[in-house]
Amino acid sequence: MSDSVTFRGVLEGHLDWVTSIATSFENPNTIVTGSRDKSVMVWELSDDAEVPGMAKRRLTGHNGPVSDVVISSDGQFCMSASWDTTLRLWDIGTGNTVRKFTGHTKDVFAVAFSADNRQIVSGSRDRTIKLWNTLAECKYTITEDMHSDWVSTVRFSPSAKTPLIVSTGWDKLVKVWNLTSCKLKTNLAGHQGPIYDVAISPDGSLCASGGKDATAMLWDVNDGKHLYSLDGGSTINGLVFSPKNYWLVAACDNGIKVWDLETKAVLEEITPQTAGKEPRKDGLPFFSSVNWTSDGTGLFAGGTDGKVYVFELSA
Repeated sequence: MSDSVTFRGVLEGHLDWVTSIATSFENPNTIVTGSRDKSVMVWELSDDAEVPGMAKRRLTGHNGPVSDVVISSDGQFCMSASWDTTLRLWDIGTGNTVRKFTGHTKDVFAVAFSADNRQIVSGSRDRTIKLWNTLAECKYTITEDMHSDWVSTVRFSPSAKTPLIVSTGWDKLVKVWNLTSCKLKTNLAGHQGPIYDVAISPDGSLCASGGKDATAMLWDVNDGKHLYSLDGGSTINGLVFSPKNYWLVAACDNGIKVWDLETKAVLEEITPQTAGKEPRKDGLPFFSSVNWTSDGTGLFAGGTDGKVYVFELSA
């Protein structure tokens, strides 16, 4: 393998699980993280060999843990989803709340921006998926053919040709929705337990789902076919495709796995020890979230200890 993943350091500031990490193409030196400490943090990355980045600001206002964050494609705004039943749109530059989205009746677990930033989708413990505009107006609530349990993730497909939403639930299903009609296109069944995350490949053709059953399942999004499965070794909490290589990365309870999808081989296995840490003795997961920089040269993993672990790709 030509590229390998090396540990650079940690970003410290959150006081509880780092549930989500957002990166953007327009602002490659800024990342946004969400945490169970009820806050969203904006970080400025650096090339400093000693310190991978600094906290720029903490965005506060949520009354419950923040479960998901996403950055708009222009890099100016971010959205957060919280267990307090609301979503918030933030101005990253000022740290102010621009809009508060109310409508879900229980914890909101997931949020995503459409490619053109005009639509926002959210998924909740209330078992609904809601589509919003940026004025915080709920335009549609999907209830027909819905998940029969909590909705854990929602994502827009990046493919402009076939506008789709992909969602996952604690009902062990991945659901693919037609964005235009908000009708169910396919159920992807095969997981043996609750699904905690789904990732869509950069071209929109594949998706990968993972959760309690420790298996990453790869699917053809358009055909609705299961392609193959990869063993995570422990519960999978986060998944992301590399924007640079044909790789899939999973944040698992016991470590991070990097798979080469050409060969289906594990390229790297990152353990807490890689980052100079001991595995947790209390049975709790270690890594809770994962994401790449937009160019695929940097990897971030959120810890249940409140730290963001920073890795880089080196040839």
